[in-house]
Amino acid sequence: MSNPFLKQVFNKDKTFRPKRKFEPGTQRFELHKKAQASLNAGLDLKLAVQLPAGEELNDWVAVHVVDFFNRVNLIYGTISDGCTERSCPIMSGGPKYEYRWQDEHKFRRPTALSAPRYMDLLMDWIEVQINNEDIFPTNVGTPFPKNFLQVVKKILSRLFRVFVHVYIHHFDRIAQLGSEAHVNTCYKHFYYFVTEFGLIDTKELEPLKEMTARMCH
Repeated sequence: MSNPFLKQVFNKDKTFRPKRKFEPGTQRFELHKKAQASLNAGLDLKLAVQLPAGEELNDWVAVHVVDFFNRVNLIYGTISDGCTERSCPIMSGGPKYEYRWQDEHKFRRPTALSAPRYMDLLMDWIEVQINNEDIFPTNVGTPFPKNFLQVVKKILSRLFRVFVHVYIHHFDRIAQLGSEAHVNTCYKHFYYFVTEFGLIDTKELEPLKEMTARMCH
């Protein structure tokens, strides 16, 4: 990210919401720093995602989920002015894939929505999960709930859909901003992480299969 133009693009902070941060002094913060350090050292992404010796899987996963939420939010923020009710009336990844929204409150059945509406609901929904101490406890020693990885799988598979939509419908905008190297690196990091720990069903990864094969193998 040494490119000053890239910095300018990604520092606009056109995210929908404030970033979730880890409190200094906590074990999560130390893990976050460890994860960032290996990335900044230019370590092979495939190695960078591996669980460090002596660390708990749930802690490692929690740190990455928050980080991916922040990054994907930022990536979508950079193209969001071109993703409108008009340009993207359906949340999709090309003609073959349509994503419908479902949650525990208003949309109890899978509902077709425009991409910007879907993204808004998605980011709000993820934010509620990661700020919920019962799911993502911040105090060391507080156990994670039994269904933690189930919740995480749902969050990550939905975040993957943002990549699908951005790559298939808005890549020209990413290229125009000169941000493709950054977005590609974020995607590779995400892909290696979810496959390392089996956090996304292979079927979900199908829409970007060819691109992933070129980029990640």
